Amino acid sequence: MSDPINIEKVMSRIRSGEMRIPGFQRKFVWQPQQAALLMDSIYKGYPFGSILLWRTGNMLKTEKNLGGFGLPAPEKDYPIDYVLDGQQRITSLFATFQNGIAGDGEDPEVWLPIYYDFDATDDVQDPRFVALASDAVDSDRHFPLKTFFHPVNFSRAAQQLPEARFEQIVTVQQRFVAAAIPVQTFESEDRTSVAIVFERVNRLGVELDMFQLLTAWTWSDDFDLQEQFEALADEFSDFGFEDVGADNDLMLRCAAAVLVGDPAPSALIDVNGAEVRARFEEVVKALRLAIDFVRNQLHIRHLKFLPYSALLVPLTAYFSTRQNQTTPDSDRRVLLRWIWRTSFSHRYSGNPLRNVRSDVEEAIKLRKGDANSLDAIRVDVPPAFFLDHAFRQSNVASKCLILMLAGRKPRTFLSGTFVDLGKVLSEPNRREYHHCFPQKYLINSGTDSDTKRISALANIAFISRVDNRTILAKAPSDYRSLMPTDIGAISEAALLPDSLFTDNWDLFLVERADLLASEAQKLIA
Repeated sequence: MSDPINIEKVMSRIRSGEMRIPGFQRKFVWQPQQAALLMDSIYKGYPFGSILLWRTGNMLKTEKNLGGFGLPAPEKDYPIDYVLDGQQRITSLFATFQNGIAGDGEDPEVWLPIYYDFDATDDVQDPRFVALASDAVDSDRHFPLKTFFHPVNFSRAAQQLPEARFEQIVTVQQRFVAAAIPVQTFESEDRTSVAIVFERVNRLGVELDMFQLLTAWTWSDDFDLQEQFEALADEFSDFGFEDVGADNDLMLRCAAAVLVGDPAPSALIDVNGAEVRARFEEVVKALRLAIDFVRNQLHIRHLKFLPYSALLVPLTAYFSTRQNQTTPDSDRRVLLRWIWRTSFSHRYSGNPLRNVRSDVEEAIKLRKGDANSLDAIRVDVPPAFFLDHAFRQSNVASKCLILMLAGRKPRTFLSGTFVDLGKVLSEPNRREYHHCFPQKYLINSGTDSDTKRISALANIAFISRVDNRTILAKAPSDYRSLMPTDIGAISEAALLPDSLFTDNWDLFLVERADLLASEAQKLIA
């Protein structure tokens, strides 16, 4: 344990570039009010934790700013202290009291100045400090903490107060001047041991997620897991899958499935960081092939259309050793059956890790040509599936319907031209699927008022927004006149029974559900 240091010393070391944030640290995540509570703890003499520093003579290639503050280069011949634990507190202290380094300014989502509230209740629980936007500040009530370590500014502001409040704020300021921060300093030039210390300290107490731990565990001057994931998000954004690279948990599961055959991110902790770095490109290539598979085989152009994003994990495991080989047609059929059966059975709902882990193991067997049970999932898709599930684009059943109909090369209702799936399935907010029996028609005509029944999957098809505005509240028999004379191709692609255009609502639901169920059975057969 090093000697404690006061806040002013922390500020000085940051301004001189001597105290810095390593690249493998997580971002500054505290909300302004959390910083205000820290100030209240310091003021009241409550324990507020120690900080852990790693002292080295060499700067890292990758560093983070201190919150929104860009730090100056360190002075010559100074050792550098990188913050391993306590970043949120140090950043909050610096942002509260500093006056010399430009930051991001006032932003309620990032930072607000902290003030002492003269009118706050003086008790052990309620805080006397608040984070306020400039338009909420009452100069008679709120005193800015940013002046506390700037004698001239503090004197000017304090002298404008009534005598009682002047004495009060001087007492408050002196408590911060006298406050000492416990410090532990770890000196080493061994980068591996630094990552281990960081991981162990955080695993013992500070709430960090597995991604942050593994970022430290695998970090080197030339490899930053956060940067790798961000680069993948940029790459995958070109074809609608940026959410993959942005989903740290999903990426870690894919990496774990490839590197250790176990999709639990915690399994990577036992892997040497150098091995993760050396094999990371293997993970990236496998993930690219997995995304290509769902794009080409299921027409998906955005991750949100995949019934479960976790389906990418076993797919990535499968493609990890087939990176320069054509997928055998027999394997392709197994993979598709597995996707459809898993999706229609809602097998990955809830806490799916056990099933994902089992599927990773079976996918690895499949890629090796061994006997496997990847697609041996018992599932039945009866007509009731399409009657009991209401259409909501975010639920699994609705995604199954969208992809099932997409595979039939749907056509627009009024012109009969092919639906541009590249557009429709690349933008989740595009509403290109609507009611075959218009909701307004059913309600206005008194045919049905049950909105859940009206929005059953059996009543949904690919209908463009333009066509839907034209159809509006018309009976199917009325908008039939707006369609081509021969609608055979339209009806076949959308699995529409003839009863739709006789306005027989009840019969239509039954017959359409039967047609959809029959198509689903083909996909899972």
